[in-house]
Amino acid sequence: MGRGMVARALTVAFEGIEARLIEVQCALSPGMPSFQIVGLPDKAVSEARERVRAALSALSVALPSKRITINLSPADMPKEGSHFDLPIAMALLAALEILPAEEVAQTVALGELSLDGALVAVTGALPAAMAAAEGEFTLFCPDACGPEAAWVEATRVFAPKTLMQVIRHYSGQAPLAPARPGEVLRADGGRDLFDVKGQERAKRALEIAAAGRHHMLMVGTPGAGKSMLAARLPGILPELGPGEALETSMIHSIAGLLEHGGISRTRPFREPHHTASVAAIVGGGKGAKPGEISLAHNGVLFLDELPEFPRMVLETLRQPIETGEVVVARANAHIRYPCRFLLVAAANPCKCGYLSEPARACARAPACGEDYLGRISGPLLDRFDLRVEVPPVAFSDLDLPPSGDPSRVVAARVATARKRQAARFAGHEGLRVNADAEGALLEDVAAPDTQGRALLTQAAARFGLSARGYHRLLRVARTIADLDESAEVRAPHMAEAISYRLMGAAESIAG
Repeated sequence: MGRGMVARALTVAFEGIEARLIEVQCALSPGMPSFQIVGLPDKAVSEARERVRAALSALSVALPSKRITINLSPADMPKEGSHFDLPIAMALLAALEILPAEEVAQTVALGELSLDGALVAVTGALPAAMAAAEGEFTLFCPDACGPEAAWVEATRVFAPKTLMQVIRHYSGQAPLAPARPGEVLRADGGRDLFDVKGQERAKRALEIAAAGRHHMLMVGTPGAGKSMLAARLPGILPELGPGEALETSMIHSIAGLLEHGGISRTRPFREPHHTASVAAIVGGGKGAKPGEISLAHNGVLFLDELPEFPRMVLETLRQPIETGEVVVARANAHIRYPCRFLLVAAANPCKCGYLSEPARACARAPACGEDYLGRISGPLLDRFDLRVEVPPVAFSDLDLPPSGDPSRVVAARVATARKRQAARFAGHEGLRVNADAEGALLEDVAAPDTQGRALLTQAAARFGLSARGYHRLLRVARTIADLDESAEVRAPHMAEAISYRLMGAAESIAG
C-alpha cells in the first residue's frame, strides 16, 4: 500500500489561473477512531471528512476503527474549495486496499462528493488538466467537468458520475471511456452597426479601437447612443485565436463561467454596473477570484456612466491598463491574473447630461460639467487613445435610411488590419496588436512621413502631450494606416489620430 504504509493521490490548489499540484496523503494508524484533515484546510476542505464518510457509507464501505489522518502537502500552502473531496476519498480507498495504491498515486483528481456518492461539478477543471498534463498524470473529474478538461489533449481525462464508477473503473468491472472535449461556441451574429442611424464619427472610432485594441471614451447627452454603439463592438472584433481562447477559458474556468465544457471563440464583453466594488472589478474577495478586468481578458470591458464609478475603483485600473496583468495581494500570497482588455467607457457631459443644450442645461452649467468629468483623473484620462463626442441624433434623422457599412464589412477590415499587425509582430513574444508596441519598436513601425512628423511635433508642443500621449498617438496613427492598407504612416493618418485624442486639434493645427 505505498511506501511507509501511506496511500497517496494528487489534486490541485489554485493560485490565480495556475494549478499547483497537491499530494493527498492518507495514513491509517492504531488509536482512538478519528478522521483528521491537516495541511491548512479551509472550512470547505475540513468538512470534506463528513461528505467522504457519508459517501463511503452509501457505498457500504465501512471505515476501520483506526485513526485516519489526511495530510495535504505541502502543508504550508492554504487549501480552499470542495474539490478536495474526491482525491481524499480516493486516497482513503487506496489505504483500505479497495483501489490500487500505485495507480491512484499517479492520478490527479478533483470533485465534490454529495452524500450519496455522486460527483458534483467544481470550478478549475481546465487549469487542473493543464497541471496534470505537465506531470504526465491521469485526471479524474466529475462528469460535468469532463468536456472542459478534455480540451487538454496531452492528458487522459476520465469523468465519472459517481464514486462507485471510480471503483468499478479501477477494478476493471466497468472501465470508463476518456472524456471528449466540449463544443467550440461561436456568436450568433449579435447586433449590427448598420442599425445605428448617424454617429458616423463614433462608428469610425469603434472600428479603429477594434483594429488596434485602443481604449475609447465616448461623451454625449443621455440617449445619444453611447451604450448602443458599445454593444455593437463585439460584432466587429475577430474571433479568438486558439491560444487566446485557451487563455480566456482558463480564467473563466476558475470563475465557473464555462457552460457545458464549451470553449468560446467569441471575445468576452463585460459591462459591470457602476456600483461594483474594487474586488469585483480587479479581483479579490473570498478565494481571490478574478475580477471583471480579468474576465474581459482578450475582449472588451465596457464601463457605462464612468464618472459614477467610485474614485478608488477607477484609479485601480491605471496599472492593469499599462501592464496587462493585475496582482491580487494577500498576506500569504500574491496572485496574478492576466487582463489585457479593450476599455470602452461612456459618460454624460455633466450631472444632468444636457451641458451642450442651453435650453435644457441646469443652472450650474458650465461648472457642473467640469465638476462631473473632473471625477475622472488626468492620469486615467490620458490612457484613452480615442475620445469621441457623441451628439444627439435629431428626431427627423431617425426616418432616414441606415448609413455606413454593416458589421460584417467592418469586421472584415478589422480582421485584415489585425493580420497585418500579427505579421508585423511575429518575432516579438507577447505583442499582438499596435496597442502593445512601445519603445524603439514603436518608433520603428509607426514612424510617420515628413508631413506627419511635423503635424505630430506641432500637436505635442501646442497641447503639451505627455510621453504616454505622444506614443499613443503613434499607435493610433499606425492602426489607421493599417486600416487604409498603407505601409507608411502619412499626414492624414496622423491628423485623424490627433483629432480623436484632442477633439478637433488636428484641424486647428492644419489651419
